Amino acid sequence: MSIKSLLEYARMPQDELIERILSKKEELDAVIFAHNYQRIEVQRIADFRGDSLELARKAKELDAKIILFCGVMFMAETAKILNPEKTVLIPDVQSGCPLAAHASADDVIAMKKKFPNYAVVSYINSSAEVKAVSDIICTSANSVKVVNSIPKERGIIFLPDKNLCHYTKTQTHRENIVCWDGNCYVHDRFTVEDLKDARGKHPKAKIIVHPEAPPDVQEDADFIASTGGMYRFAKEHRGEEIVLGTEVGMVERINDEFPDTSTFPMSEIALCSNMKLITLAKVARSLDEKIFEVVVPDEIAERAKIAIEKMLAL
Repeated sequence: MSIKSLLEYARMPQDELIERILSKKEELDAVIFAHNYQRIEVQRIADFRGDSLELARKAKELDAKIILFCGVMFMAETAKILNPEKTVLIPDVQSGCPLAAHASADDVIAMKKKFPNYAVVSYINSSAEVKAVSDIICTSANSVKVVNSIPKERGIIFLPDKNLCHYTKTQTHRENIVCWDGNCYVHDRFTVEDLKDARGKHPKAKIIVHPEAPPDVQEDADFIASTGGMYRFAKEHRGEEIVLGTEVGMVERINDEFPDTSTFPMSEIALCSNMKLITLAKVARSLDEKIFEVVVPDEIAERAKIAIEKMLAL
């Protein structure tokens, strides 16, 4: 029997919620995706957890009828675009991405008029409408590869994250890239002082920061990597100490999977409130009632899919 009130789900013991989720998932032929920044208890009930690139690739490979996406809206939209025949659900329809909100499709079209013949490279952290007016998509894991796939003489509009754009320009040594003036409020708040404090507390640790962090923080770090890169580093350096300059959910995942690796957050308040909106109670309700279904209009989905598949082909 479906319980309509979210409060009733929230009052259920965690073990009962998990049992309900796993049972309903099997009944519906559903798979659960969880981004690295989700609450750790939500990550643990997922069939797959990872970064945006990993989950985009996995979405394309699946045979399941339903994808329940524990992440933010642009991620669920991407899964729907790549799997139009499947039902894609997101447990909280309010879980948007403030970074993605920095650019609208109209903004991009206006910028293209200002810089004609420039290629538009949009970070996967963008809306379906923005993807639909882009030439190719990138993630923080492959932005350098994507930009290098474009002829050097052609200019690039890179959006919406200015810090990822800085990182990509630095790595590709290209000056003909116009950076959008957007940022992730979690990563952009990291400071050199945060990094220095982390070095003082953990002098033996390698410090790895996300390319959405500010340029001066990137420059002082030992490594710059996407969350997928951070995960691989931790897996390959078991027993060592690492400090991560990213959302704390990534730290929780690595400590959960590799307890012999001492992993610390560069800042304990690096929290994405949008990612944390999703709870086990909302996941259970989403499966029981098949809410909230993600819908992308066909015309937008078809154009966005071209840009996404160009990235996946690389």
